[in-house]
Amino acid sequence: MTVSTDILRTWRAPRQVMRRLLEMGQREDRALAFLMAACLLIFIGQWPRLVRLSEGIGVSAGAEVPELSRLISYEFVSWIVVWPLMFYIIAGISHLIAKVLGGKGTWFGARLALFWALLASSPAMLLYGLLMGFNGAAIGTQLVGMVWLGALVLFWILGLIEAEKGRSDA
Repeated sequence: MTVSTDILRTWRAPRQVMRRLLEMGQREDRALAFLMAACLLIFIGQWPRLVRLSEGIGVSAGAEVPELSRLISYEFVSWIVVWPLMFYIIAGISHLIAKVLGGKGTWFGARLALFWALLASSPAMLLYGLLMGFNGAAIGTQLVGMVWLGALVLFWILGLIEAEKGRSDA
């Protein structure tokens, strides 16, 4: 199936999608592509908020209004360089915790669970970013942010449970 179809299916049946992704075999290039696509979408989702800041909306009185190009540059480095490295570390820590709790999965499975959760929850993140740009931190925006965060955590935990059922090969 296509990635977009799998993303939609994840919102209905996250464990089945993760099981199918794991059955496709250990391909680090696929996991990295999921991570980089997720980070790129999250980066793009930040643009409306950054435009709002560059217009001085939401900036404290007397504070310097940042340039849009500078904001986008910092956000780009953050989401395309720093966060992917952090997600590798977080996935490794989650695998170690799962092992302590009796997990039998692989390092790859833990990475795939986190990276797929990021990509599958990214549509909600895009909506959250759009609302941040239009409405700022209004209550509706915060609710969508909670939906995104909840979906991310749920997809990650369910995916990790599915990944940790497998055999261990350190």
